[in-house]
Formats: sequence, structure tokens, C-alpha cells
Amino acid sequence: MGYGGGEHALDQIAAHPGIGLIACEVFVSGICSLLSRLVPEGGEATAALPGNLRLWDDDARVLLRLLPTGSLDRLFLMFPDPWPKARHAKRRFVHPAFLPELARVLRPGAEWRIASDDPTYQAWVAEVLAAQTLFDVPPPATERPEGWPPTRYEAKAVKAGRRPMYWSVQRK
Repeated sequence: MGYGGGEHALDQIAAHPGIGLIACEVFVSGICSLLSRLVPEGGEATAALPGNLRLWDDDARVLLRLLPTGSLDRLFLMFPDPWPKARHAKRRFVHPAFLPELARVLRPGAEWRIASDDPTYQAWVAEVLAAQTLFDVPPPATERPEGWPPTRYEAKAVKAGRRPMYWSVQRK
């Protein structure tokens, strides 16, 4: 959900060619960034996207509401906008009101990966996940786990001295 410049999505489709990925991004700059990495200059009219990639250019919550129950094996939320003001908390993807919908589309045992470098968002994620019963929530890692591709947001955070946290939660 939200792929920024597309680096993470590209790494995932390359590392897992037999698995489909739906990349969700509402911002045109992110969509263009991903497409510019996939489509050669001048090939916009004829170039095909990788067969295991689908793009969704609307709010990911809309797509998730349309998906069948238990249809996802993994979900990624990598360095989302923290929406730090209290009045903006309703916009956060990790939200008590939306967790049942996320749990519905994830099959039992499916993994939900969350990464953030923002202390406000980190505290929010910890609080929301501690208060729910739909996911098993081990403590977050403070180093990027093996198999998690780096992102430019992560690099920017580390360079600025912010400490990312990485959650890997499983659907019960």
C-alpha cells in the first residue's frame, strides 16, 4: 500500500516472479516513477508490464474492500506518511477501525509487514497492535529483517538519524 518511487514493488516482483503483486499508489509522481523504471522511453504505447504486477491508482482501502476474504498472503506498509497531528489519525492505515477489514482479506497465517521511522507513528502502531486480537504481534525489529528490500525512505531516515522499526505481524 503506497509504493513511493516503486523500488520495493520492483524488488518484490523480481524476487518472486511466480507471485502476483498489486502495487497501490494514489500519487501521480509515484506512479510515474514506477512506470519510468518499467517502460523504456518511447515505449509507453506498446510496452507490457511484468505479468506478475498489477497497478491500483486509488486508495488501497477501496481495493481491500473489493477483494475476496482470505485472498492475500502478504501485505506491505513501508514507511507510510505518519499523519502526525491528532486530527489526522483517522487517515492512518494502521487504525483500529480498519483492522477487521485487513484481517478479512489476509488468509490465516498471512504476514503484514509494517515499517516506520517516525516516532509518532511507531508509538501509534505499537498502541493499535497491542489493543487488537486479530494478529499475532511479536516485538518490532530495529534492524531491517532479512528478505526485506531496502527503500529510499528508509535510507533517508537512517541518514537523518531516525531509527526505523519493522513489524512482521501474522494473521491469526
